[in-house]
This record gives sequence, structure tokens and C-alpha cells, in this order.
Amino acid sequence: MINITFPDNSVKQFEKGTTPLQIAESISSRLAQDILAASVNDTQWDITRPIYEDATIKLFKWDDAEGKHAFWHSSAHLLAEALQELYPGVKFGIGPAIETGFYYDIDPNGNTITAAEFPKIEAKMLELAQRKEEIKRADISKEDALKLFGERGEVYKCELINELEDGHITTYTQGSFTDLCRGPHIPNTAPIKAVKIMSLAGAYWRGDEKRDQLVRVYGVSFPKKKMLDEYLQLLEEAKKRDHRKLGKEMELFAFSANVGAGLPLWLPKGAALRDRLEQFLRKIQKQYGYQQVITPHIGNKMLYVTSGHYAKYGKDSFQPIHTPEEGEEYLLKPMNCPHHCEIFKAFPRSYRELPLRLAEFGTVYRYEQSGELHGLTRVRGFTQDDAHIFCAPDQIKEEFLKVMDIILYIFKALKFENFEAQISLRDPNNKEKYIGSDENWRLAENAIIEACAEKGLNARTELGEAAFYGPKLDFMVKDAIGRRWQLGTIQVDYNLPERFQLEYTGADNQKHRPVMIHRAPFGSMERFVAVLLEHTAGRFPLWLTPDQAVVLPISEKFNDYAHEVAKQLNIMDVRTLVDDRNEKIGKKIRDNELKRIPYLLIVGEKEAQNGEISVRKQGEGDKGSMKITTFAENLAEEVEKMINQ
Repeated sequence: MINITFPDNSVKQFEKGTTPLQIAESISSRLAQDILAASVNDTQWDITRPIYEDATIKLFKWDDAEGKHAFWHSSAHLLAEALQELYPGVKFGIGPAIETGFYYDIDPNGNTITAAEFPKIEAKMLELAQRKEEIKRADISKEDALKLFGERGEVYKCELINELEDGHITTYTQGSFTDLCRGPHIPNTAPIKAVKIMSLAGAYWRGDEKRDQLVRVYGVSFPKKKMLDEYLQLLEEAKKRDHRKLGKEMELFAFSANVGAGLPLWLPKGAALRDRLEQFLRKIQKQYGYQQVITPHIGNKMLYVTSGHYAKYGKDSFQPIHTPEEGEEYLLKPMNCPHHCEIFKAFPRSYRELPLRLAEFGTVYRYEQSGELHGLTRVRGFTQDDAHIFCAPDQIKEEFLKVMDIILYIFKALKFENFEAQISLRDPNNKEKYIGSDENWRLAENAIIEACAEKGLNARTELGEAAFYGPKLDFMVKDAIGRRWQLGTIQVDYNLPERFQLEYTGADNQKHRPVMIHRAPFGSMERFVAVLLEHTAGRFPLWLTPDQAVVLPISEKFNDYAHEVAKQLNIMDVRTLVDDRNEKIGKKIRDNELKRIPYLLIVGEKEAQNGEISVRKQGEGDKGSMKITTFAENLAEEVEKMINQ
């Protein structure tokens, strides 16, 4: 018998060799029907794979990310099986599950695949799925794996096999298709009821521009046709909310090939919007004792060698800038933290100065491949709302909790009400990816875990997702149409203070090493604005929106009065435009509602005589006539209430 421990810490005994599926059946037949994957001792596991020793188990259904991952991973294999039947001779690269769906990289080997053939591929996938083909896992020796895939001419698979350790190689087979794979997979193809091939793209083998270019086939699948229909409707809604489209319509930002790919140009309205976000955060930071600093856009290469960023990210940076000085090299700044370490180091520091909180809206530069650039969400130059807190070890938890308060306040003010937190820890089995001692990592990880517990934050834990210099707490926000975005982040770092030899004099008159907390509530201004645009569909909160009101004269006779109203309101800090086009008032109302301007202020003879405006609010209709000053006061109260709710 073996002992199986469940997530609630209850323990039950089962016969050795029991599978997760059998364990689920022992609980309920319904659960057995619903589970798609499992984890055994935190290792992803097929539900039909036997367990031979005491273990901790988790069972995953469709609603769990792990369940979807197994479902979509199996769907990728189903796609490959269909392509193998439809296009004889194709060669296969890799085919993983991704956040939404899956893809498979293939070498067409003389075959031509176009979007017009998507329905044919989908029909073949469903035909194969309906056969209820069992997906069988098998251990295989390296020699046999090379022989199996070599005989089929699978050069990409053989390259992967040559890098694997003998004794740790597995394959999965369904029907006539066998793939090199670690799994896990669903037991058979029957649950796959709806599929959609989404797109084709070029993809270099292993992301190397010098290697073969393959065809990447993207797809998505669901256990019900209704779910696919809902997903496609969601995509249509996402297109309407695309921040690139809205940013152009609202004149917030632009890109220019002459300036360079991935380098956004902030237009007047966008720059003003960004400034309001910055001032909002500056005000909060001031209340929490932050001090603003400014650092250069470049730094000596040795600065980033010292920090470790060059070793980790040097290849993803822009090429070094060479000066006339022999051997002198600079880099465009990829991170703000090394510069802030040097600010700390500029003067002798005492424990009385701690915690020292340094904040900067610092612009950094990273070379992203052109195919990965996407509007404001993936750029080559972006501004981080960065801050670094230098503190004593016994101050970590208190400071961490304060940063959490800031992030939660921002989310509330901007109506990001649906979010989850993730504690990202080091992978204990792959420590070479990280810098720093085991003891420092233990202290840093414990500080985050304790702070989340004290705040009552129900955070999930992910191994292997830490930054290379320390663990972190990431906030994943769900937007209005259910998409997940990683926004705020907080990181505890014992390692950069060590690498930069940072010191402060303690109460004992001895030298001590500070601990560093990295935090960025927005993440980057560019990405945050993009997410906010799509979350609100361009209907920003009143305090943030580029134009709060527009004055609509009902005829040309009242244009002068309309401009006088706008002048007065702008003096009273109400961002106001005038629409004095020679159009009927009904058309002006419709046009300006489409521009997402919250308040429409209609003026005619009565309003001009009485020094008033007729107020109409987006989504709520007419609010009646009122004095200009009354409207400005009401709007100011509404803004204040929104920010301080």
C-alpha cells in the first residue's frame, strides 16, 4: 500500500500502482469524468500513469490551468497527427501548449499549407478525435529513440534527442503518430470536441535566425462546441478593444519606421494621460516616503557586468556604444537597479537612513526581435515606474507589506478588481540559473511568503519563475473580457547589494549589508497604458481620460459662447474641447459619444442667456442644466471620490 496526501492534507491508502484516475474514481465518478491531468509530488503526471510510492497529489480539471495545458498539449499532438496524414513527408519541430491553445512548428518539406486549408485540417483533427485514440506513454532508450526518429527522417527530433540524458526519454503515441514528449497528456482524444486553426506564422528553429525557418501552425480546442463559439466571440471583442486601434483613434501614441520599430512616440493626449498616471503614483509614493531620483539613459558596460545583467541579458541588449577612448564601452540602460545601487553607494550610509526608498520613472532599452514587437505591450524602449528600497533585514516584511498596499490601492482606483497573486520562487533543481547563496534565497523567499500570509493574500506558488537575482510576488490582473495580464511586481534581493558591496553602519557601529526590494506597480508605463486601454475599451476613469467634456453649440450662433465655456472650464482644470462643426446637434452627440468623452455639454440660446450648460453624461443621458462653476465642482467631487474610494 502507498499513502496519498491530498491538497487538504488528508491522507488515504491505495494499492501500489494506482493511477490518479483510479484515485479520482474512488472519490466520485463525476470527478473521474472531469479530470484531465494530475501532479504527483509537484511533477506533472498523466492520469493513467501508475504511482508506486507515497506521494502528494493534485487533480486538475478544465477550469485549472494545468488541466487546460494537458488538453491543449494533446491537441497539439492531434494537429501533428492530422498534418502527417494530410501532408506526407512533413517534418516536426516542437508542439507545446501555450496560454490559449497550442501550436506546432513544422517543416512542410515541399508541401504548401495556406489559410484556405484550415477547414480541411480541422475536419481531419475532429475525425481523428472521434476515433477515441488512446494516448500511450512509453519510456525509450536514447539509442532506440534516435533509431525511431532517424528512420523517419525527423532531423529536428534527433537534434533534441542528442541533448537528452539516456534513461529520461519518453514518447507518446496516438494512432499512427509518435512524438518525443515529456507529457502529460489526456488519456485519449475523445474529449476534444471542437477545434479551430487560428493562424500560420514563420518561426526559426529554436528561435535562431541562422537556422531553418519553419511554419508555425496555431490552433485552439475545447471540450464543447459552445466554448469555442464563446471564445471566438471574445476574440472579436478583443479586436474592438485592441490598444493599437484605440490608441490611433484617440490620438494617444504613434510609431514611425523612421524613428525605429518598437520605439513609441507619445502624442500630446497620450503624454498628458501618461503624466496623470505618473503624478497619481508620485503622490502616493510621497505619502510612503519615497524620494525621486533621475539616472542616465546609458551606463558603462562594467556596471551591468557587476550587476550580472550583462551575463544574463547581454545578448538581448542593443550593441555596446564604443567611445573614442580605447576599450571603453557603454550600453543603453536595460535596468534601473544598478544605477540606484550606485546612488546608495554615493555616500556613507547609516541605519538611521533606512529604509531608503528611491523612485524613478526610468526609461530602459532592450532589443526585442522584430517579430515579437506588439504595439505598446512589447517594445524596445519603455519607462518603468521603478523604485528600490534599501532596508535592514528586519525591515523587509514591513516594507513588503507597504508596497503591497500601494499596488492594491492602484488596482482599486483603476477598477482592476479581478486579480490573483503569484509567489515566484527559485527552481530548487536548477540553481545554476540564479545568483546568490542558498541562505539568502531562503530568507528572501520566506519574507514574501510571510508577508502574503499576514496580508491574507491567497497567492499561488510557482517554482522556477523567480528573477535570476531573487524571488518575487507578481500580480496577475484579469481584464474586462477575462484575459490575464502580469502587472505589478515586488522582488526581494539579497544579491545586488552583495555584488555592489553596499554597506551601512548599524547601531552597533559595525558595517552591515542592506537588503534591496525592487517594485514596479505599473510594470512599464507603455504596457500599463495598453492594458488599461483594452480593459476600459478606451473609456478611462474620469480623472484619467484625455478629454473630460466637450461643448456642443446647437448652431453657429453659439460658437463664441461655447468657446467661452470651454475656456472657463479649462481654467478650472476640466479638460474640455469644443465641437463647432456645422453639423446637426444629433450628429455631434453621436460622434462625440463614439470618441468616449464622458460629458457632453450642449449650449443654445437659453444656456447662453443664463450662463449655463445642458449636461449629458455618457451612458446615463441628460443631467439637466446647471451653472458652469457647479458642473466643474461636481466633476471635481466625482474625480476625488473615484481616486479615494
